[in-house]
Amino acid sequence: MQPPKLDWAKSWLKSTKQLYIQGAWTPSVSQETFDSINPSNKEKLAALSLAGKADVDLAVKSARTAFENASWRGMNRRERATVLRSIAQLIRSHQAELATLETLDNGKTYQESFYDDLPESADVFDYYAGWIDKIYGGSVPVEKGFINFTQHEALGVCALIVPWNFPLLLACWKIAPALAMGNTLIVKPSPFTSLTMVRVFELIHESKILPAGVLNLVTGDLEAGEALSRHSGIDKISFTGSTAVGKKVAEGAASSNLKRVSLELGGKSPNIIFDDVKDLESVVARSFQAMFSHKGEKCSEPTRFIIHEKIYSEFVSRLIPKAEAIVCGDPFDSKTQQGPQAHEGHYQKILNYIELGKKEGAKLLCGGGRDPYSEKSGGFFIRPTIFGDVKNNMRIAQEEIFGPVLCLIKFQTEEEAIAIANGTPYGLAAGVYSDDAKRAHRVATQLDAGMVFVNHYGCYDFASPFGGVKQSGWGKEMARHSLEEYTKLKSVWVRYS
Repeated sequence: MQPPKLDWAKSWLKSTKQLYIQGAWTPSVSQETFDSINPSNKEKLAALSLAGKADVDLAVKSARTAFENASWRGMNRRERATVLRSIAQLIRSHQAELATLETLDNGKTYQESFYDDLPESADVFDYYAGWIDKIYGGSVPVEKGFINFTQHEALGVCALIVPWNFPLLLACWKIAPALAMGNTLIVKPSPFTSLTMVRVFELIHESKILPAGVLNLVTGDLEAGEALSRHSGIDKISFTGSTAVGKKVAEGAASSNLKRVSLELGGKSPNIIFDDVKDLESVVARSFQAMFSHKGEKCSEPTRFIIHEKIYSEFVSRLIPKAEAIVCGDPFDSKTQQGPQAHEGHYQKILNYIELGKKEGAKLLCGGGRDPYSEKSGGFFIRPTIFGDVKNNMRIAQEEIFGPVLCLIKFQTEEEAIAIANGTPYGLAAGVYSDDAKRAHRVATQLDAGMVFVNHYGCYDFASPFGGVKQSGWGKEMARHSLEEYTKLKSVWVRYS
């Protein structure tokens, strides 16, 4: 692992970060800025231009012009693939810089940024570069005298709204397939974590590998996001974030031009552990890692462990010491295992849920509040918190907390476990641990989730679709399914007699 680039970052952060529109850096029309805050100590990191509706209008005009002149979608497919691979290499060449910014801005440990986020942020561009010349239409069997075929075409101007938990990685998940299909883009990162996206745009700008207007960046808050969702000049909006905000994005899209929408939203994912598992320690270790890595700020994390009553006590006795041993602290310190929550509002929200769990009657097994490092640093550090004897109708079991707070729920029968697992408004992911292959398969088919992990919670690959059902979202990220989100299918009829 390369050491962090803290001296470089200190220098880079001194300048105000501007919007990127029509291939040039520009302040917002209002000249207003906002501050990015380090969640480890509440110190200001940098000032960024605050985009409003007028800036969104300019970005849409830029992207529309670039789409209509076909400078990107009309490019030779091999050349387009080369550009995507070049972006991948830019990210790899600046891995330590970007990991440093991600940790400063988001609070995740430097090791998590460097090893978990950055490699995939680069690799996803290579993956979709390989798809550019592999999207086929089809020949349709119709009546004599006609030929009918289908073809996939770029959608047009796509707005990509990115969350703060994986700021660079989830942006790249969207940018790569959207570019691969020939679209032009407007990217809006979270106001809490915009810095890595700004740096990547700088690298792309300096490399001169994309025509002006193909990629546009607006940094800002809800005003910019609402302007994007309601803008009639945008053909598609892809949003990752909370279910509540996702509903507003969908409403905005419907009220303007019925633009295409894909939503990757919240989760309250179950992880069912049956009493027939033989290697309980491995199950505990993997489940714990899936739940508490990245400060618990992951939409697909297993926030409800549904444990058979016969092994509940032993499971808890193995689980609690792992949580109590977690070291919170400076995310650049190699001894630190958990950094601060990403921003103050979210930090307070998690603490409120912890207090709610106590009031609801759940049994607090460990954690339960701020980590002492918060007092030392002024940052947003919370101890890994585990509630036992949770009832599935409690709010802490039904609502997305999005932090290091775990609910443990007992069950007796297979049918009860399935009912508990499916008994929330969400359906993003689910896990099943059982050494009975028939049972594992039977239960997996009955879980109402977009992704089900059997005997290893948390399996991800670019070739496999990512996304949920119910109030966890619409559409899919990754794989060929993401390409479908950024294309339109056209049916062409030709009369030959």
